[in-house]
Amino acid sequence: MVNRTAGKRLFVLVTVLLLPWVFVGGLAAAEQAKIVQSGVILTVAESKRLIAKAVAQMPIVKNALTNGMVIIIKGTTNAYVAEEITGQKVDHAAFVTGRIEPEKATKKLSPAKPVNHLMLEKGKVVDISLADAVKKLKAGDVVMKGANALDYRNKMAAINILDPSGGTTGSTMPFIIARKAHLVIPVGLEKLVAGDLVDTTLKMREPVESLDIPAGSGSSPFPGSTIPSMWLVTGEIVTELEAIKMLTGATAFQSSAGGVSGAEGGVWIVFRGTREQVSNALKLVQSIQGEPPY
Repeated sequence: MVNRTAGKRLFVLVTVLLLPWVFVGGLAAAEQAKIVQSGVILTVAESKRLIAKAVAQMPIVKNALTNGMVIIIKGTTNAYVAEEITGQKVDHAAFVTGRIEPEKATKKLSPAKPVNHLMLEKGKVVDISLADAVKKLKAGDVVMKGANALDYRNKMAAINILDPSGGTTGSTMPFIIARKAHLVIPVGLEKLVAGDLVDTTLKMREPVESLDIPAGSGSSPFPGSTIPSMWLVTGEIVTELEAIKMLTGATAFQSSAGGVSGAEGGVWIVFRGTREQVSNALKLVQSIQGEPPY
């Protein structure tokens, strides 16, 4: 009986001594877990750079760079992806495929010497055609292809198709699907479209007569009187929201869009998380602010 009483007293004494430390530790953990938020306005170019940084750090991309093949198909966002992966400057004008520019733009992309799509085998650039590269794809390899339209809610994207043979989408998708390669779709929230994207792509395939495009539109993406079809695709969609999550752990959402003085097409992103995550997100976006227009 005496031993039991002494044991109880010892237990009470230890509990009383440790309680303040447990309480302080609990407060510290609660403070660390407290959710805070911040945000940023990103121009289209800044968004592309952010997305590219995240794509370069994706585990599936790193694995393919080490053990297999990565194909980066030309496109505006993929120009930044190519830079982040190779560490080399890319001629942005040369990396454009279908140009979508204002009919009466004051500034147009300068002419550029054509370049090939970027193919890497085990991290090294290889000089082969896209047609030959896709034949070498195997499970786990990665193909990167941008998009012209984004249905974020349903995780779908679509690509304008003007080439009668389907363009780069038509030449790569059968191999991507059949060989179980990853399709990574780097696409900014500027590409969000209204309506159901499945319905839109079906409409774009309807054989409706198209009136002539206005004369003098040398930069028109639709030569003659052709309105493009659209190819619906699914894959690893990476927008600004996924990029923030991948690189900092913070959860991001879009609160608004648009602006002036270069923010046309831009997005306002809010990110939330622990103080450390949000601080890291702020440092990240501050590092890309000021990215020159494409």
